[in-house]
Amino acid sequence: MDLSNYQCMGLYDEMFQEDGICRAHYHPFEKLLRKTHPKKLKQLQFSANKSQLAMGMTFNVYHNEEGLEKILHLDIIPRIIPNSEWLQLEAGLKQRINALNHFIQDIYNDQHILNDGIVPRDLIENSKDFLKPCMGLTPPKGIWCHITGTDLIRDKSGEYFVLEDNLRCPSGVSYMLESREIIKRAFPNILNKAGVMPVSNYPARLLDMLQNLSTKEKPVVGVLTPGIYNSAYFEHSYLALQMGAELVTGEDLIVKDKKVYMQTTQGFEQIDVIYRRIDDTFLDPEVFNPDSLLGVPGLFEAYKAGNIALANAPGTGVADDKAVYAYVPEIIKYYLNETPILNNVPTYLCRKPEDRQYVLDHIEELVVKETNAAGGYGMLIGPKSTPKEHEKFRNLIKSNPNNYIAQPTLNLSTVPTLIEDSVECRHVDLRPYVLYGEEIDVVPGALSRVALKKGSLVVNSSQGGGSKDTWVLY
Repeated sequence: MDLSNYQCMGLYDEMFQEDGICRAHYHPFEKLLRKTHPKKLKQLQFSANKSQLAMGMTFNVYHNEEGLEKILHLDIIPRIIPNSEWLQLEAGLKQRINALNHFIQDIYNDQHILNDGIVPRDLIENSKDFLKPCMGLTPPKGIWCHITGTDLIRDKSGEYFVLEDNLRCPSGVSYMLESREIIKRAFPNILNKAGVMPVSNYPARLLDMLQNLSTKEKPVVGVLTPGIYNSAYFEHSYLALQMGAELVTGEDLIVKDKKVYMQTTQGFEQIDVIYRRIDDTFLDPEVFNPDSLLGVPGLFEAYKAGNIALANAPGTGVADDKAVYAYVPEIIKYYLNETPILNNVPTYLCRKPEDRQYVLDHIEELVVKETNAAGGYGMLIGPKSTPKEHEKFRNLIKSNPNNYIAQPTLNLSTVPTLIEDSVECRHVDLRPYVLYGEEIDVVPGALSRVALKKGSLVVNSSQGGGSKDTWVLY
C-alpha cells in the first residue's frame, strides 16, 4: 500500500507527524501496511465485514419508525496508543471516576457540594436524572458507577480532552472485544510483535466486579435487557454468554418478600446481582415510570432492602448530564483536592446569562448540545450548519436555556482509514471502559469510533460512524 499521498489536513494525526514521518509506536504496523497490496487489504476488509455479520455484531437504527439492522463498520487499520500516553489516560480516568462517585453519593445524602454552592442546587434538583427516591441511599460497597465509558478526543496540539462521561448504560464494549478477534485473524502475527496488551479478559473482570457486590459466596448474576429490539441487544447477549450469566428481561423476573427471583425450567431461582441495561426510570413501574413494561414491580424495594445489587446504581445518570459535566473539574478539586489530570472541553452553559449571550452571538462557530441527548442527536455543529439551522437553535436556546450547552468546534485527531482502494484520514474519538469494583480498573483498550464521511466530526454509529480496534502497547 502506497502511503506517500496520505494527507493529514494540518491536524493531529495518530500515525503520522506533520512532516509525514510515521510516529515510533506505529512503526511495526506501518511496515506491514506498506508491503500489503491494496487488493489484499480490500479482501481483508471484506472478510472483516463478513465476520461481523456472522457473529451477529449488528445494531438497530430506528428512523421513521422503521428498524434497520446494520453492522458497526470495523476499519481494519488499528488505532495504536503508546504506553506512556495510556498511563496518563488511566490516571486521569481513575481520578475522574473516583470524584464522580463521591459526587453522586453526596448529592443523594448530605449534599455538601450543593450547600457550599460549588454546583448549583437547581441544576441538580431540576435534572430529569436526579431520582428523589434514591435520597438517603448508599449502594453496596458505596459504589454507584460500576461501569463507565468515558468519551475522549484530542485536538490539534495532541492533548486529550474528556468530551463526556457515560455513567448510565455505556455501550460498545462487545464491539471492542470482538473487533480484536477479527483483527487478530486479519493480521495474525503483528500484535505480538508490536506488544499489544490483551482485552479478552474483560468479561471475567466484569463478572468479578459484579460478584463482588454481593455478600454471597456464589451470587447469581443476570444481565437485564430490554429485549431483542434494543439497538444494543447483541452486546447484552454477548456479555451474558461470555460471563456465564443469565440473560433476562423484566418478564423473567418477579419480586417476592423483597427478594428478586427469575423464572427457570426448574422453577423460581433467586438472583443476587443485576447488570441492568435499561434506563433508570424503566427499572420499576411502582416507583419511577408507571408505564414501563421493561422493568420489575418491587425491584426498587428489594434494592433498598439490600437483597439485590444493581449495576450501575439507580440515580447514577445525574452525573451524566452535559451541564453537570461542566462542573467536573470543580467536583474533582472539591472531593479530592487535586488538579484534574484530564481537562474538559471548554463549555458554555446557556443557563448562565453571559454564556448564553456569547453562544447566541457566535453560534455559527460552536457545537450546541442538548444536556440530556445522546447518540449525536439534538446537536448543532455551527460551522457545518445553515443560517436557518442557526436561527432554529437560537430560538430553542432562548425558550429553554437550561437545556443547552455549547463548546468550541474542535478538530478531532485523525487516523488512517481504508476507503475503497486507498488510505485516507478520518476523524476519531476514544471510549475506554472503566470498572469500579474493589478498585478502579481501566481496561487497556477502547472503542475507537471513526467518522467515515470525509470531513465529518460525527462518529456515532447511529449517524454513520464506524469503529477501529484500539491497541494499547506495553
